[in-house]
Amino acid sequence: MSTEDVPKKSLFDRFLDQISKISMIFCGIALVVMTGIFGWLVFGRYVLNSTPTWVEQVSLLLVVYIGFFGAAVGVHRKTHLGVAVFREMSPEPVRRIFDFLSYSFLTAFGLIMVIYGYKLTVFKWDTAIPLLGVSEGWRALPIMLSGVFVFLASIGHFIHFFKRTNR
Repeated sequence: MSTEDVPKKSLFDRFLDQISKISMIFCGIALVVMTGIFGWLVFGRYVLNSTPTWVEQVSLLLVVYIGFFGAAVGVHRKTHLGVAVFREMSPEPVRRIFDFLSYSFLTAFGLIMVIYGYKLTVFKWDTAIPLLGVSEGWRALPIMLSGVFVFLASIGHFIHFFKRTNR
């Protein structure tokens, strides 16, 4: 297969791929950091007899980022949770209807995440996370950011849907 046979990705697809890659790197680093701080928690509790109190709050913050960014990457890569048995059993015209409905719901859901994630971030920004002293808005921010990515990824899926290109 020559390089001419492989279709070139659009600028938009490459942009979404880069966001996905950055999100996965961020999630990987966050998992390593979370593992490290839990190691510090165990060391502090059983060796130093001094439990670091901030570990739980930092880990909760990291879990929120990992969960939302990981889910957004799943939407982009089409690995998000879904029941595909009916779609796979259906003839092609019905599959296209299922795909259209799925992309429609994901687009609307991404937009809702952006709007209400923004409102929640602004509402929570003046409140501090206990034991950390940083804004509670940092916990709501990934809702909005991942909502932007879900929305854009769904638009990308719609583009491929109407062009009838597989991705």
